[in-house]
Amino acid sequence: MNGSGATEMGDEFPEFTLSEIVKMEKLFKQEGVDRSSRDFCQEVAARFSGSRYRRGQSCIKWEQVQSWFQDKQGRLTAEPTTSLIVPGEFHPSLELAIVSTTPETPLKSKAERIASLSELMFEGRSSRDGAWYDVAAFLSYRVLCSGELEVRVRFAGFSNLHDEWVNVKRGLRERSIPLEASECDRVNVGDLVLCFRETDDHAIYCDAHIVGIQRQLHDFTSCKCIFLVRYVCDRAEETVDLTRICRRPA
Repeated sequence: MNGSGATEMGDEFPEFTLSEIVKMEKLFKQEGVDRSSRDFCQEVAARFSGSRYRRGQSCIKWEQVQSWFQDKQGRLTAEPTTSLIVPGEFHPSLELAIVSTTPETPLKSKAERIASLSELMFEGRSSRDGAWYDVAAFLSYRVLCSGELEVRVRFAGFSNLHDEWVNVKRGLRERSIPLEASECDRVNVGDLVLCFRETDDHAIYCDAHIVGIQRQLHDFTSCKCIFLVRYVCDRAEETVDLTRICRRPA
């Protein structure tokens, strides 16, 4: 597995990365945007393909962007008003609503908790490399003898050969959010972030803490600030720019 989200299934198009999917989710929610137009899809594809993280990889095609928006709209249109929960089949909004309640959190009705989670997207931590990947689908669940809940997930961009059981409390969470240049002030020393880490051996998204920030004057189109991060897995430190950081949801 690698952090780029490149498919291993031999598909015609490369898969989208975590950042690209989150950006398209934002675009999908914008009003007054013709997401089916060729010009719009070409602009989005060009922006993605020009990213530094796609160097040496296949470019995103405008048809792929258009297909993603069409599929997204089709799924929303086809969603039934009610659904059945099949025993042994994972229903993420329901299960997470149940397990996410803590004593420190004011109790809400089950209906309120389910409603608040129904629009969330998730990322899961792979036991193979400790990195976080977007969750494409929840396949099933099981309860361990300890009482802990695990879900079997399919990671976005990977075949069923890479399906994994993930502990809900320790290895599953709401998806991290890429930052725009104008949002750099939302990152502070001590914050836990998801950081893109690239070495000779891998390119993956890892947890890291912000340990230092060099603030620079800049406009809203391009952030020039420099962030010193310390990776949780091995405590190695590295300076990165804002494009490599995703913040955790509040």
